[in-house]
Amino acid sequence: MKRALIVGGSRGLGLGLVGEHLKRGWHVTATMRSSAPDLEALARANSTRLSLERADVTRQDEIVALADRLRSERYDLLFLNAGMMAGRNTALADVPDDDIVSIFLTNAISPVRVADRLISTVAPGGTVAFMSSILGSISTNDDGRAELYRASKAALNSLMLSFRARHRAGRPDLTVLAVHPGVVRTSMGGPSAPLDIATSVTGVSNVLEQRAGSQGTYFVDYRNEIIPW
Repeated sequence: MKRALIVGGSRGLGLGLVGEHLKRGWHVTATMRSSAPDLEALARANSTRLSLERADVTRQDEIVALADRLRSERYDLLFLNAGMMAGRNTALADVPDDDIVSIFLTNAISPVRVADRLISTVAPGGTVAFMSSILGSISTNDDGRAELYRASKAALNSLMLSFRARHRAGRPDLTVLAVHPGVVRTSMGGPSAPLDIATSVTGVSNVLEQRAGSQGTYFVDYRNEIIPW
């Protein structure tokens, strides 16, 4: 049975990915920052194949403790799902410093820190995937919208490439992905977004399976189409 560790599975796309991998027969470990009723209900309904862990990805001490608890586990997939929005429709000069710190820590720094801590739990030939966004593509930035969120995802992509470079010698077997899930009807995407969660997570899960074992580093969308960096 394939095994996945989904960091950030309490709601939205993360919860959808947990459910989709359960449907596909995987055993899943999912993390949550605090109480997550929908995820906890899913765990009760799938008690033999879904286990839950608590960890705040922005807290180094909690991630170290999580890595220690999971040190003997091995996963075919490590998926880092973290994201927040700040400064939408606000000029950068007017965004509070605390919001700038929070969005970069949550969207860019913490996912890579967590991946560094948990890389030993990834099985040989496994995949490390980061939830990115097409807005993180520097070469396609022609409108500047959501500039703070866009910059945080561009930073994530850059740090992901550094992560791959740092671990290439020791773990050449890994496949490393930055994944754009599409614009989805979540609390972040809003009610008018073109995709529902089910469509997005089905596509993302297909991409994970199709790219598994390739040992490449890719920036792709939920349709498995390459996005320019």
